[in-house]
Amino acid sequence: MKVKSFAKINLGLEVIRKRTDGYHDIRTLFQWIDFYDTLEFSLRDPAGILLEGDDESIPWDESNLVSKAARLLRERAGATAGIQIIVHKKIPAGRGLAGGSSNAAMTLFALNKIWGLDLSSRELAQMGKSLGADVAYFLEGGLCLGEERGDKITPLPDLPRLACVLALPAFPVSTAMIYGRLSPAALTSEDKVSKIMQFLGTGEFGFLENRLEETIFSFYPQLNEIKSLFRDQGAELSLVTGSGSAVFGLFPDRAKAEKCLRIMKTHSDALLVETVSRERGWRELEAGV
Repeated sequence: MKVKSFAKINLGLEVIRKRTDGYHDIRTLFQWIDFYDTLEFSLRDPAGILLEGDDESIPWDESNLVSKAARLLRERAGATAGIQIIVHKKIPAGRGLAGGSSNAAMTLFALNKIWGLDLSSRELAQMGKSLGADVAYFLEGGLCLGEERGDKITPLPDLPRLACVLALPAFPVSTAMIYGRLSPAALTSEDKVSKIMQFLGTGEFGFLENRLEETIFSFYPQLNEIKSLFRDQGAELSLVTGSGSAVFGLFPDRAKAEKCLRIMKTHSDALLVETVSRERGWRELEAGV
């Protein structure tokens, strides 16, 4: 069985406060894009979990979120059959695209089917929360509001399909470093106006921002230059996605996106994808099952 594992972009990100557990409460808009890894699952004998992947920069041992997800599901549900999981990677790590979290979510989804556990999506999402802040989102998909650590997920009506040019610089960015260097001025506290909530009320992309960008740009000014190039090419919205190094530009007009891609490729690795609705995404995922 093969299952797609979509990447996400953040259409906006606000940091509310630092939590007592060391994480931050945030408000963000998650959006699936049709850039994905592929996970291949096969029953095996003897019992056990065998994980392999084709990206040598990623550890494929018990520290990997895919392995953790498989073991968690096995322990919680009492599954006994062995499984081999092969991950064919396209989504690079450390770019803010949450490939690892997506892989973990799709492991829960697929093994729930393969092992015949009949766990609800809500039960799987609760398991996902214990693995990582973004995992629960990928068990919903489409456009969602993420709150608290990003793991309180509210599905939203999907946007029209948009062309997305994705710039992929050669270097990752450390999430812990960026959040650790945030200034108090970067916080969007509860008494401040939320740009995300303004966008949800008006549909105007101009309201959206990523409050991590000032810190990210202080370390990686070249990412600000990429964002400026997107704006010059008429992107409706351009942001660094999450805390990573990937920068996207959204275009309602595919021809403009194709022109932007040609220019962007002279500055960075880049590709043209598009946003994926919840309905389309799950149709493709269920087809894999």
